[in-house]
Amino acid sequence: MTIERIRPEPRMSDIVIHNDTIYYTAVPENLDANAKDQTAETLAIIDAALTEAGSDKSKIIDATLFLVNKEDFPAMNEAWDAWVSPGNAPVRCTVQANLMNPKYKIEIKIIAAR
Repeated sequence: MTIERIRPEPRMSDIVIHNDTIYYTAVPENLDANAKDQTAETLAIIDAALTEAGSDKSKIIDATLFLVNKEDFPAMNEAWDAWVSPGNAPVRCTVQANLMNPKYKIEIKIIAAR
């Protein structure tokens, strides 16, 4: 049983892999973008992380989306629906949350198979 930590730091690791299961959390980089664009950017960041870990979005098992404003739910879903792998939608939960950076409109946590 091994645990692989990619870019570990004292507080957290960027990606953690255990038993061919990938754990990853992403936030947007463009903090001036609207909710749809922040969601699309965050999903693109997830794509890159999954590629680095030897996986892709079709292997996402579980996704938790933390959304600041419930009014942004339709815009977030628009970006999600354009991105999600057809026929491979994961279990998904969206939670309204106050995020630590006040400019974040979304944060996304995923669990995926490798």
